[in-house]
Amino acid sequence: MDTADSSGDSAARTGAQFPSTHWSTVLAAGQSSSPQSREALERLCRAYWYPLYAFVRRQGHAPEDAQDLTQAFFERLIEKHFLTDVAQERGRFRTFLLTALTHFLANEWDRLRAAKRGGGFERVAFDVAALEEQYRLGGVGEESPDGHFDRLWAEAVMDRAWGVLEEEWRAAGKGAQFEALAGLLSPPPADGEYAAVGERLGLKPQTVAVTVFRLRKRYVELVRAEVAQTVRSPAEVESELRYLIELASR
Repeated sequence: MDTADSSGDSAARTGAQFPSTHWSTVLAAGQSSSPQSREALERLCRAYWYPLYAFVRRQGHAPEDAQDLTQAFFERLIEKHFLTDVAQERGRFRTFLLTALTHFLANEWDRLRAAKRGGGFERVAFDVAALEEQYRLGGVGEESPDGHFDRLWAEAVMDRAWGVLEEEWRAAGKGAQFEALAGLLSPPPADGEYAAVGERLGLKPQTVAVTVFRLRKRYVELVRAEVAQTVRSPAEVESELRYLIELASR
């Protein structure tokens, strides 16, 4: 199995999708009402909704209240020009969101308790029970709310990159191969594991090893691209990537 061509094509496709959602594009919304930057902000918020919800839960709010608060923050962020208050030195979308959410919770909870749900903005559709199960299984331990938020953010970055990787392989008609190879991405493999997978796929162990190497390389590319969505400049990508990998590996 040769994935070089398909990986190259998918890399080009993915790269073409990213510029319109960069955090640098969202920052421009502080100076204008560009539909492009609004769309970019909405896309980023939807992508990282769960870490926000978990942070609100860590503040002691009940599940349904946490959902309403997160939704209200999401709406306010997009509709009420919170971005006009973004300081230029606040280069990471992760940092901006947590700071803005903390301020929002400190000032808006009492007012929102009396407000009607939903407002005029389309609500993000999430199952509260599923959110709570994810929250329960997420493992808080002795983490601070801020640290927990960052770890969930890191996991969300990795999960989104993994989802793109799986989608690429399935779109190429290689879903079964992906499922068989996915468990080999975290080295080192057990003795004979490449041979066993190769037997199932009709491949030599060496071919499996090369394909896993390419798969792992593509995954790293996608994680880096995902991180690039949430920082202001290319210079910040590597430091943010190192930090998120450290968090996700804990």
